Amino acid sequence: MEDRNKLAAPCGLYCGVCGVLMAHRDNNIKFKERLSGVYGVTAEEIKCQGCLSDELFTFCRACPIRSCTTDKGIEGCHQCGDFPCHFIEDFPLPIGKKVMLRAIPVWREIGTERWMEEEEKRYHCPHCGYVVFRGVKKCRNCQSPLDLD
Repeated sequence: MEDRNKLAAPCGLYCGVCGVLMAHRDNNIKFKERLSGVYGVTAEEIKCQGCLSDELFTFCRACPIRSCTTDKGIEGCHQCGDFPCHFIEDFPLPIGKKVMLRAIPVWREIGTERWMEEEEKRYHCPHCGYVVFRGVKKCRNCQSPLDLD
């Protein structure tokens, strides 16, 4: 299992519920193929062990939010007085931006460990309890429509 300390992405997009990380962790080839179409990369490039690990997904390597928090010497946007900044406002994926704007204030309020626990609890189908990933629109298990972000 991945090191939870490497999953607390500075932007608030908790890596433990990321489809890329889940597909890589589970070596789910079908899921990797589906995600490759979403991100415009090969299925082989669908790999990551978390934002704070040495094995980052292609897009996360060049993340300006990650660089910004590193430059400021802070753990994440939850510790920044400039939140929400232009990096959040200009984030290219609407779901990601939505999650950041929701998650960062919560992270500030409850701290890192509890925030990660809450994110893990959030991404379960409320109808059947099946574990899902951030951005999913329908439960794979019971087919119920979802809006968890």
